[in-house]
Amino acid sequence: MSVDLIATGEGYSATTDSTAARLMNQAMRESWHTEPVEMGMGGSIPFIAEFLNVFPEAEILITGIEDPDTRAHSPNESLHLPGFLRATGSETRFLVALNDGLGW
Repeated sequence: MSVDLIATGEGYSATTDSTAARLMNQAMRESWHTEPVEMGMGGSIPFIAEFLNVFPEAEILITGIEDPDTRAHSPNESLHLPGFLRATGSETRFLVALNDGLGW
């Protein structure tokens, strides 16, 4: 067996002390009624680094809502609907707080 390298992309390391990250953590805290867990994984989503090259001041947030049965990226991936509702509630709270903070 052989492997041919076709293309590579830059990794990405997120900051968790940005305004957007703090607002998202608060939104998740309110939606889930518990402390959010920050954990690093992946880091090889190539378009994120490319996006930051074009928009260096952008605050990038990558969130994932998974439980042990999620089986992300597998043929039998699943989505727990109550968790999804909390995730969409978090996104809504985040966008409202971001709008209020920016004065749009």
